[in-house]
Amino acid sequence: MMSESVLWRLDGPEEPGAQQHMKPLDRATALRLLTSVTLGRLFFTQQALPAVRPVIHVLDGEDVVVRLSDAAALAAVTVPADGTGAVVAFEADAIDPERHLGWSVVVTGYARRVDDPAELERFGGLLRPWAPGTVTGTLRIRPDLVTGIEFVDAAADG
Repeated sequence: MMSESVLWRLDGPEEPGAQQHMKPLDRATALRLLTSVTLGRLFFTQQALPAVRPVIHVLDGEDVVVRLSDAAALAAVTVPADGTGAVVAFEADAIDPERHLGWSVVVTGYARRVDDPAELERFGGLLRPWAPGTVTGTLRIRPDLVTGIEFVDAAADG
């Protein structure tokens, strides 16, 4: 007997006339939007392959600060050959699954481990883990590139 394949698809708006379009966000707006959510994704290279971990974050000026509970991921991110930090990307978004409206922001830059005891204490109070576990490290990502898009209703945008 042949097994049936199931295809999953995200449908667009129910009404054929409804239209969304993407608007680029400027750097300041993109960074401001990051402060409205607590969960994002950290993209990095682990054993020469792309890897991603969900992380909680805060902004410290323009820097994105995240905590990791995965020792292997922390080691992959903070062991650069030249001491400059590892290149990473951080992404967060807020998109309405029904209306398909919202935003997505990506920060790309160098991640460095936070070792200063005063900073660790300050960030410890701001970055409360969602799940129990041991925090293995805190990273500061200095953004070299900030890109963002907003999915807007074309009719409402005029």
